[in-house]
Order: sequence, then structure tokens, then C-alpha cells
Amino acid sequence: QVQLVESGGGLVQAGGSLRLSCAASGLMFSSYGVGWFRRAPGKEREFVAAMKRSDGSTFYRGSVKGRFTISRDNAKNMMYLQMDRLKDEETAVYFCGAKGGSSPFGEYDYWGQGTQVTVSS
Repeated sequence: QVQLVESGGGLVQAGGSLRLSCAASGLMFSSYGVGWFRRAPGKEREFVAAMKRSDGSTFYRGSVKGRFTISRDNAKNMMYLQMDRLKDEETAVYFCGAKGGSSPFGEYDYWGQGTQVTVSS
């Protein structure tokens, strides 16, 4: 049974930082691309960041480039999202996902349950 479990969400002031973690189990983690997505209240889920399984190439939503960093530790079956200089409009539920195949874009195979990030202004 595949499980992805996020942690690290919470309340932070605008301009602050949070580090989200995602623990994976039940899959060959290193064989999957990984990504972070978010869903703000009343909005669709949107892409935030992704990392290819093969060469570790990273991709970011334009608005988070330079502030967010995605990373992974295959030995620990973990992925992370370091979020710096957070903005109040980035309040959302953040989800981690895992995707087979060479591209980290497209339909994801597995999802976590989400962790709430609230940024206060």
C-alpha cells in the first residue's frame, strides 16, 4: 500500500519560512518523479514545484522561483519543500505527489492527504 504523508505545515507570518516534508512508503521512491502542489480556498489545485527522478532537475511555478526549494532524500524516502519569504496569498493546503515516468508533469500516480499552510499578513 502506497502512502505519502505530509508534515510541517502551520501558521507563519508573511515573510517567514516553513519546511514541508513528505514521507513515502510502499513504493520504489527513487523510481518516481516528485512534486508539490497547493490548493487555496475556492481555487483549483496548482503546481508549485517538481523534481525529475532521473537527473534531479527541478521545476518551479514562476511566482515561487527563488523562494521555494524542492529536494528529496531517496535513502530516507523523503521529499521536502523549503518555503522562504512566504506571502499571505500562498495560504493553501499543500500536497506532495509521486509520478512514474520520465517527466514530472502530467497525471500523478500517488498523493498525500495535504498539510495546511496559513500565512498571516
